[in-house]
Amino acid sequence: MNILDYLVPFAVGLGLLIAIHEFGHYWVARRCGVKVLRFSIGFGRPILRWRAGSDGTEWAIGLFPLGGYVKMLDEREAPVAAHELHRAFNRQTVGRRMAIVAAGPLANLILAILIYWGMNLIGTEELRPRVGLLPGPTAAVSAGFEEADEVRAVAGEPISSWQDFRWAILRHALDAGRVDIQVERDRQGIRLLTMDLAGFDIDEGGRDFIARIGFRPFRPVIPAEVGRLVEAGPAARAGIEVGDKILAIDGEPVLSWEHMVERIRPAAGRVLEVEIQRHGSRLSLAVTPEAAPDGKGESVGRIGIAVAEEALPREDLFTTVQYGPVDGLARAVRQTWETSSLSLSMMGRMLVGEVSWKNLSGPVTIADYAGQSARMGWDHYLKFLALISISLGVLNLLPIPVLDGGHLLYYSIELIKGGPIPERLMEIGQQVGLALLVMLMAFAFYNDITRLISS
Repeated sequence: MNILDYLVPFAVGLGLLIAIHEFGHYWVARRCGVKVLRFSIGFGRPILRWRAGSDGTEWAIGLFPLGGYVKMLDEREAPVAAHELHRAFNRQTVGRRMAIVAAGPLANLILAILIYWGMNLIGTEELRPRVGLLPGPTAAVSAGFEEADEVRAVAGEPISSWQDFRWAILRHALDAGRVDIQVERDRQGIRLLTMDLAGFDIDEGGRDFIARIGFRPFRPVIPAEVGRLVEAGPAARAGIEVGDKILAIDGEPVLSWEHMVERIRPAAGRVLEVEIQRHGSRLSLAVTPEAAPDGKGESVGRIGIAVAEEALPREDLFTTVQYGPVDGLARAVRQTWETSSLSLSMMGRMLVGEVSWKNLSGPVTIADYAGQSARMGWDHYLKFLALISISLGVLNLLPIPVLDGGHLLYYSIELIKGGPIPERLMEIGQQVGLALLVMLMAFAFYNDITRLISS
């Protein structure tokens, strides 16, 4: 994949989310009568700028795109003409200043709600919440799950898709307790199972959490029959044809398409003896899998064949998730609220050491996810944007000086105290907040680099 396949979705998405955030500040500032001097996406030397509006606001795009700002008329930064004093930010009431500051993060949260609402109205095709079981003694097996069970509810919360199931289990895992799960088995009624999630740490450095408790998406048994061929791919070059049935690889019988894939994935560059059945005859062909990226930063072996579309039991694998306007909006608000709550909970648990700091991601990982989601389709990319928009909103509401939440903390103290806090104390707070922010960014970059090296 070209690096632009990651950078373009990342830059477009991040630019949009920053613009929405800063527009929140700008819009409320204008409604409060505050004069806006500059609206900038990015920091540093402007690479593009122009003036517009009745106040001649300067609109700019900075050299470094990781952020943005809205500069308002303020006596603390420069002298203000007497006739414009009423339009200075520092002359506004505490309530108005708090509204202007809070508007940025709230704009990001509102954007997430609108994205989720739109997708709920349109409807998206999702994996059904049917479980496959990984081998070995697992929490899933101990709870009584069986292959192909379809999850209907977790702790009383209805489940519509595999993503809903993963999300619900992740949230309940933070409580490290027991959770009741309703499943439908063989379309013969609902069963209630109880899973114990105690002792499972959420650690980004390990396997996917859902896999560590014994689950994977359900995979129906699909015959290893060639439905499509990649032109000039390894299989085509070896003489494999559409309609051939894969019987064995290196003498080991192939039981299903999944079994065949498991044999080919780790064999990149190694010659495999593939036994096939064609028109009642058995043939043996030598096939050398080629290395190909798997979308997760790793290379796997592939021979350039695909299952026939008609062989996929789509009704067993996928479901369309769609809601009406009212239910869709209520669900969108709940999705945004739950994601925000989980983000805050994860941050708090990181601080006390209950959750690994490896969960903290930086721009490299975000760019990787942006590229992957964009390749998977517009619906996945929009979900990615909603998630990052929520993260941006929540992060900015943290009570850390330099961030919006830090300013809200200052104004809350001012509201209670009946007067502004000393400027010297604010300066010290800004320095401490900036140091904390730099440390967080450095740690996030470290995690990014560690993931790249270990992948």
